Amino acid sequence: MNERDSEAVAAQLQARGYSLTANEANADVVLLNTCSVRDAAEQKALGHMLTMSNTPSKPGRRRLYGMLGCMAQARGNALLADLPGVDLVLGTQKFHRAADYLDDLLAGKKLKVCDTEAEPGSQSAIREHLAVQWGDAQTQMAASISIMQGCNQHCTFCIVPFTRGMERSRPIEDILQEARQLARQGIKEILLLGQIVTSYGRRDIPERDGKSPFVQLLETLDQDAELAGLARIRFTAPHPKGYGDDLIEAYGRLTKLCPNAHLPIQSGSDRVLKLMHRGYNAERCLEIVRKLRAVRPGMGITTDLIVGFPGETEADFEETLKLVTAIEFDNAYVYKYSPRQDTPAATLPDQIPQPVKEERHARLLERINTIAGARYDAFVGRTVEVLVEGPSRRNSARWAGRTPCNRIVLFEVAGRQRGELLNLVIRRSGKFTLYGEMASAAGPDFAN
Repeated sequence: MNERDSEAVAAQLQARGYSLTANEANADVVLLNTCSVRDAAEQKALGHMLTMSNTPSKPGRRRLYGMLGCMAQARGNALLADLPGVDLVLGTQKFHRAADYLDDLLAGKKLKVCDTEAEPGSQSAIREHLAVQWGDAQTQMAASISIMQGCNQHCTFCIVPFTRGMERSRPIEDILQEARQLARQGIKEILLLGQIVTSYGRRDIPERDGKSPFVQLLETLDQDAELAGLARIRFTAPHPKGYGDDLIEAYGRLTKLCPNAHLPIQSGSDRVLKLMHRGYNAERCLEIVRKLRAVRPGMGITTDLIVGFPGETEADFEETLKLVTAIEFDNAYVYKYSPRQDTPAATLPDQIPQPVKEERHARLLERINTIAGARYDAFVGRTVEVLVEGPSRRNSARWAGRTPCNRIVLFEVAGRQRGELLNLVIRRSGKFTLYGEMASAAGPDFAN
């Protein structure tokens, strides 16, 4: 979501006559889009902004500094007080105001700006996309669409409902028009974004034929004639509560919906899940995975996990290890619990010592890596479909792409282009990476 917001602000500024520079030392305006999910992200942002804003500008040249996003929303005017070099503080519902405020600051009409007020309709205010992604001279083949903002879940560890506000969804037709525009530009894959994307439209759009608003949106994008050139649809971030039978069934019949599900279980302990206010238990997670793999056997399934939540015992942690082993995730984002100001979990008793968090984090990562390694090894010898993304970041002689189930594949095939769909035979696997070569067969031999 932060990447999408940053892209939209950059596109908005380009339309106003600004241009991107690869080196912040050469910039007249430096904007830092921030995250508040973990304390480490905030401290990193503060340190980076302090360093930048204390760097002398060239003689006769004033450089503007801005803090955007969740941290700006949470701290507001306090950032202006703590960071005297900052000129602009812009909250999560004000990204579309960035160009106007910068124009005023550069013209001397304002000395400082802090705007974190809620704004009705802000979820639909930003639609801009960069024609060229962050200085990349090649055509972009994938793009993100923000379909909603905010969160009503109020998990006890999470600051997002405070920084992003309550749920607000865009109309289906509005999203469809943005997708059509992207398809006309040659985009082959879209990623639908929301804080809890599966909650899309649940207060504004009625169910139809037993289908939630989110599934209705997926159907619309999958079947629209003007999106014939669109090959793939993904979404993030969902909530386990959003995986109803209508969504699971959609994986089996919507041809563009990638067989890739993110299931952020957070913990395998029912007791801890209740303390987190997650609204499901471990058995429900197992049930969702069984149904998903019954519909699409090659489904790629990833998760989010938190270790060291207040009160987590060794027995609770063992339940997480047990659930991870039973589900066999393809990958996981594993976090050490970080207290966030004004969240209920921050004041819970039995806060876990940092060394215990570190030890559990290492054990859980080891288990995840072992399971994922075996699942990646199972691809060796199979033929998969890959959407070409571009040259590998580490080796420009290689190309990189993804399978529908979101596994990265590196390959050496001359004369390729972004957005091309290739059939590759997987010859070996590495850590969360596959290596392939052109296949002679007509198509994939694996539902991936």
